[in-house]
Amino acid sequence: MKAIVIAGGLALLATLLGTRLAILVLVRKGYGQLIRDDGPTSHHVKRGTPTMGGLVIITAVLFAYFGSHLITFTAPSVSAVLILFLFTGLGVVGFLDDYIKISKQRSLGLRSKAKIAGQSIVAIVFAVASLQFPDERGITPASPAISFLRDIEWLQLPLILVIIWVMLLIAAASNGVNLTDGLDGLAAGACVMIFGAYTLVNIWQYNQSCAYTASAGPKCYEVRDPYDLAVVAIALAGACFGFLWWNAEPAKIFMGDTGSLSLGGALAGMAIMTRTELLLVILGGLLVIEVMSVILQVGFFKLTRGKRLFKMSPIHHHFELLNWAQVTIVMRFWIIAGLCVAAGLGIFYAEWVAGT
Repeated sequence: MKAIVIAGGLALLATLLGTRLAILVLVRKGYGQLIRDDGPTSHHVKRGTPTMGGLVIITAVLFAYFGSHLITFTAPSVSAVLILFLFTGLGVVGFLDDYIKISKQRSLGLRSKAKIAGQSIVAIVFAVASLQFPDERGITPASPAISFLRDIEWLQLPLILVIIWVMLLIAAASNGVNLTDGLDGLAAGACVMIFGAYTLVNIWQYNQSCAYTASAGPKCYEVRDPYDLAVVAIALAGACFGFLWWNAEPAKIFMGDTGSLSLGGALAGMAIMTRTELLLVILGGLLVIEVMSVILQVGFFKLTRGKRLFKMSPIHHHFELLNWAQVTIVMRFWIIAGLCVAAGLGIFYAEWVAGT
């Protein structure tokens, strides 16, 4: 447990201290957020607030993970390095998108084709690499089977379908965090809870691992490197928690696409590595609600030839236009996120209890 505690503490301190420095640098360079003119008018006061705070989150997570291993004299695992590759790779795509917006002072960053291409390249490399590097038991970081609480054996996929499935998961999670990141602290707070949940999931899988615990029973977990995945998860949770100090209303900095794409990728990576892909739909229930509100809005608009289901999507903007205070929306959405996380953890634990 030493590496887990150290990683969480280092990530928290790194964003608490590093974000303050980043704000000073970004303000000096004039790297401020552009605000949509068609959005809630209350957001216009945020124009010029520093963005690309995701760079601090990424740096803090990498520092915390590798720092904890240096302090404890342990080697990084393949599973953790692959998630960090996915996390950082999508962060680079998000950074390019943010930088183009800021440098050219326009709301459009990377062209959609370029953005999708960048995300796809990172996702494909991650998917293929995750099916390599078997351990002494033949367990690879990822599995060719679709999973819920563990692999669903009859849903084994060929390589090409595994790649497509992984790309869909990464795109869905990244877009979920990206759409949720529309109010001060909303996405960061939700990510703290979900990554915290994955820390508990990984610790439980380590304690009940088929490889490490001889008395784990018939429902032990065939997951590679669960302990080290817990180190990554707590580093992500700690980094988001520290960033929240500066991102809570009134936000002094935004994470931007740099942060939202990278965090979404990390969520998908955690789900894939822990064999809980479909469980992410429950743990990240708030993200699902945000994405579905956009899908429903677009679908309803097209079917009714111009009518709107919500005043504005994603759905948190709908409540803003109903004159809810921003802090009220964030707090209530955090409650929803917490309930979803609690439900997901409850289902995860109940399955193990029922099988023992």
